[in-house]
Amino acid sequence: MPTIEGTAVRKLVIACDAGMASSVLMSVQLRKSLGGVVVEHSPLDAIPADADVVLTHGKLADRVRETAGDRPVISYDQVIGDPAVAEMVRAIRAGEPISA
Repeated sequence: MPTIEGTAVRKLVIACDAGMASSVLMSVQLRKSLGGVVVEHSPLDAIPADADVVLTHGKLADRVRETAGDRPVISYDQVIGDPAVAEMVRAIRAGEPISA
């Protein structure tokens, strides 16, 4: 299971399928919550090589894991208020390990 320390997260990518509307909304929210971390959205088949953590909808998680390599992939089900996203933000802020 890929793991990264929260203190090492410099770039978080939200991978999505075609639309990108929900990933854009989530990226705005996360930029506010994670000052100092670059937050971008990307199609799931074009995840930037310099991404430290990849966030994606639960329905896309298996596909994203195929292309994410050794980076943690965090899946969420709700764009707003998802517990997995809240835990990831908490771990980054606290400098704790993030696994997925």
